[in-house]
Amino acid sequence: MTDISPKERLDRALLGKPTDRAPVVCPGGMMNAAIVDVMNKTGHTLPEAHHDADKMSDLAFDVYENTGFENFGIPFCMTVEAEALGSAVDFGSLECEPKIQKEIFPSVHDAVYLPIGAIEKTLRAGSVIQAIHMLSAKHLDVPVIGSLTGPISAAASLIDPMTFLKQLRREKETSHKVIDYVVNQLISYAKLMADNGAAVISIADPTATGEILGPKFFDEYAVCYLNKITDAIHEIGVPVIIHICGDVRMVKPQLQKLHGDVLSVDAFVELKQLKTELGEMRTMGNLSTYLLEFGKADEIFNQAKHLTTKGIDVLAPACGLSTSTPSENIAAFTTAVKEG
Repeated sequence: MTDISPKERLDRALLGKPTDRAPVVCPGGMMNAAIVDVMNKTGHTLPEAHHDADKMSDLAFDVYENTGFENFGIPFCMTVEAEALGSAVDFGSLECEPKIQKEIFPSVHDAVYLPIGAIEKTLRAGSVIQAIHMLSAKHLDVPVIGSLTGPISAAASLIDPMTFLKQLRREKETSHKVIDYVVNQLISYAKLMADNGAAVISIADPTATGEILGPKFFDEYAVCYLNKITDAIHEIGVPVIIHICGDVRMVKPQLQKLHGDVLSVDAFVELKQLKTELGEMRTMGNLSTYLLEFGKADEIFNQAKHLTTKGIDVLAPACGLSTSTPSENIAAFTTAVKEG
């Protein structure tokens, strides 16, 4: 198998088809590779690129060109959806990613439901969609991954998170109503991403962990709504990556119910073993982001080589990269994967 493009390689890997080697990607959103080294080198910087489609697409290309990751991953944060649905956002700086400054609702009972399509009607989400269109039209052989904030994390960005997590247990009917509302907004946004050229949708849901929710509520909330989004995206023929943070041991039976094409997990999860337990779902990960930030290039190269022997379908950082991660460390990772 020769001269395979990055887009075809990723497509094959996600669908479980033979390929020459595992692709190495960083999907954007929580797993954003717009590091300070790249921005200082190219002059395309955040926070400006959060709001402007041209700057966003330029920075996504810079990341692709200077890190060795085989995709474009946008947006560069997890606040687009929450801002569009009413929460206040601090857009950060060159070194610091955006964060939720203030959730719009104190409780699930206070939620106000906007018409479906509210996310993509905002200027920032519109810039994301336009950047996806520009990148996919100009670079036909490189996959654009559109990144979504997962349903539990997105809902917890609209409602005070501590209150929200308590209400998942005490106010189930209203909590389901809120999450379902968020999910329907996310589906509309994801479909527009796909319509504009996103080859893959990646969903990261860092609030939906086994440690936070426990097996029962992980099943009732995370699995249920992740599958609703995934099924809707599959209906338009687009594959889905799902990232779950934390220790997944207590929710392994529930993970097997997920409908995603690929499951991405944290660094301390033994992916080779998990792969045997997931049935047809592929695996993605999971090089330590701590190692990528603080390790030496030769150590990273060797660890990446070790990961390539484990039958992992897609190689990627295990979680969100620090913006201070050295570019030479990321290059060591991607080079090791490409050498096979």
